[in-house]
Amino acid sequence: MTEKFAISVKSLIKQYGKFTAVDGISFKVKSGEIFSLLGPNGAGKTTIVEIIECLKKPTKGEVEVFGINIRDLKKQINIKRKIGVMPQNFNAFDWLTVKENLEYFKNIYSSNKSVVKLIEDIGLDGKTDALYKTLSGGMKQRLGIAISLINEPELLFLDEPTAGLDPQARRDTWNLIRKLKEQGKTIFLTTHYMEEAQELSDRILIIINGKIVTDGSPNKLIEEFGGKKLIILRNCKESLLENHSLKYEINFKGEVQIPFENNEHLFKILNIFTDIPDIEIEIKKPDLNEVFLNLTGKRMTAEGLVK
Repeated sequence: MTEKFAISVKSLIKQYGKFTAVDGISFKVKSGEIFSLLGPNGAGKTTIVEIIECLKKPTKGEVEVFGINIRDLKKQINIKRKIGVMPQNFNAFDWLTVKENLEYFKNIYSSNKSVVKLIEDIGLDGKTDALYKTLSGGMKQRLGIAISLINEPELLFLDEPTAGLDPQARRDTWNLIRKLKEQGKTIFLTTHYMEEAQELSDRILIIINGKIVTDGSPNKLIEEFGGKKLIILRNCKESLLENHSLKYEINFKGEVQIPFENNEHLFKILNIFTDIPDIEIEIKKPDLNEVFLNLTGKRMTAEGLVK
């Protein structure tokens, strides 16, 4: 069975004068998956998305969306009919209600989508007649996603969909994105939030300065580049460790670090210490933050890369 790809990018380059924003990247996005482009601000994420959306022309390379080459200007309309877009820093009309905003965009797209049903599906019940300017940040993002769905797209682009949201609003948005995937949507997500990419993605492409660092599923990346799984012990005497012939290290805080391979190994070690008074136990499993740090030597924050 031939695997279907919603997006195919080959040797993509985008230059502005002498500056190269996107530097020869290649990747494919499978139909029905959540694909995340992960990188700091300025990495080239938005430029890549805007090229795929037919908003910018590539300098070199080939891009296909549902098998249609974006350089074929006559067929670009077929791409645009199949995609929905929520750009970074999305905004709607302040003095229109939720329903009025959706009806406005429905008319632009000549869509048959029920606005009432879309409001219900997107979780904006009770906000139908609320002005956009009165909505919380999370509700505004929901409306943005709703607008991107008005033309019933197969492929959805969400550019930094939770930037600036509080933790609860961010998780509510994640649940909505998962729901859209269950409905069969292909979702192309750009983000600089490690936890977001790890929670949502089927596959992740990490980029810095327009170049690919690595790609793969979250589990694959963590397994390959995340480092050791550790049991961390506090207030533990070294003599106890030596009595059980355990391999360990002591970090700069004086904490004992014992690596473990799997759950069976973990529970075997824990059984030694669980009944000993005063010992504090912490289980530390690597995540995408460790992956990024191990690959680049830096951490990523909302402000950019830091050492």
